[in-house]
Amino acid sequence: MKMTKVHIIRSLLFTLLVGTLFTSCGIYSFRDAVIPDNIKTVKIAFVENKARYVNPQLAPMLTDKLLQKIISGTKLTRTNSDDAHYQIFATITNYDPSQTVGVSAQQASTNRLTVTVHVLLKKTLENKEQEFDVSRNFDFSANLTLQAAESQLMDDILRNITDDIFNQIFSNW
Repeated sequence: MKMTKVHIIRSLLFTLLVGTLFTSCGIYSFRDAVIPDNIKTVKIAFVENKARYVNPQLAPMLTDKLLQKIISGTKLTRTNSDDAHYQIFATITNYDPSQTVGVSAQQASTNRLTVTVHVLLKKTLENKEQEFDVSRNFDFSANLTLQAAESQLMDDILRNITDDIFNQIFSNW
């Protein structure tokens, strides 16, 4: 069967239409930042550490990771001004490495580190505040020292806590 120019054009248009529909579906991703058009600036305060047990590396690393995530994942401009449209303050409130969650042959086999961060988001243009906590558990072998476990888990801790904070602030779900 011979294809006429009309059939070829229709096929191409159909292919373009379907391709466009599939690629535009990405706007429904959970990772997209939803920010009102009038929000242009963000102030990210240094993360405080008020946990009972303090990992001295966690607060500065979390501050840096959160800053990187917000700057790379949004079009907001970072500022240190108290007039920033969004002001983000975070505090590590819990860092508890003392939970045993797995037992094998009557000995601890798995321990759990729980990290909780309290976040205060000030929306200056709306004169509103939003507070929330993000908390994650990280399991590790009971054969490891806490320091060894922390070095293995730090990337996961930073990524997961940062993603949870980002999603709470910028995702509309």
